[in-house]
Parts: sequence; C-alpha cells; structure tokens
Amino acid sequence: MAKTVDGLYYSESHEWVKVEGNVALVGITDFAQHSMGDLSYVDMPEVDDQLEAGEEFGAVESVKAASDLYSPVSGTVIEINEELEDSPELLNQDAYANWIMKVDMSNPAELESLMDASAYDAMCQGN
Repeated sequence: MAKTVDGLYYSESHEWVKVEGNVALVGITDFAQHSMGDLSYVDMPEVDDQLEAGEEFGAVESVKAASDLYSPVSGTVIEINEELEDSPELLNQDAYANWIMKVDMSNPAELESLMDASAYDAMCQGN
C-alpha cells in the first residue's frame, strides 16, 4: 500500500503540502508516483508564477501515462526543484523527500480545505 506522512496536507488530485511558515512545499504523493510508474519528465512552473488553488501548474510523465499537477494552494512560486529536471526518478525513490515547487502562500486558510493523512488514505482506498 502507498504510504502517507502525518503532518502533511493532501489534495484530491494527489499532491501533498508541507508548510514551513508561510511557504508551502508541494509534491506528488506516493500513491500518485506508484500509479504513474517510472517517471521520465516533470513539467514545473516558473519562479514568480502566480498560482490559484486548483489551477494546473505542471505535469508528470511516465512511459505509460501523463498526469497534470494542480496547485493545492494559491500564491507565488518562489523556487522549483531543479534536480527533477535531470532526475525525475527522484519522485519514484521518495515522493515525500522530493518536493516539486515552493509557494509563498497568499491565503493559508486554503489549507483547511485539504485532507490529512488518514482522510487521504481513505480516499485512495476507495478508488
């Protein structure tokens, strides 16, 4: 079974959020990377991009599928994980250690609409 990490927030579109102050680190869940298989490419936003919660910000691609990524929070992209440009497989190795982007949140209250680990586990088991 795919693992989740307590203390993170989860979206229905299989992104996770780790909060550090007003900054949200965003990545894909273990469930998502398992579903995709070996990742071959990560399409990431640009630094300074303005994102709205629920808006598409990139995609992940594997040999068998491509999946759009949706921002779980609104704000400004302040950093992207450049290691993923050359090594997308890092997301397969540890989905939670390898974030995709960091967002300076414009509305931290949006976190309340995301799931905790147990709610996300329940959603994935229902799929």
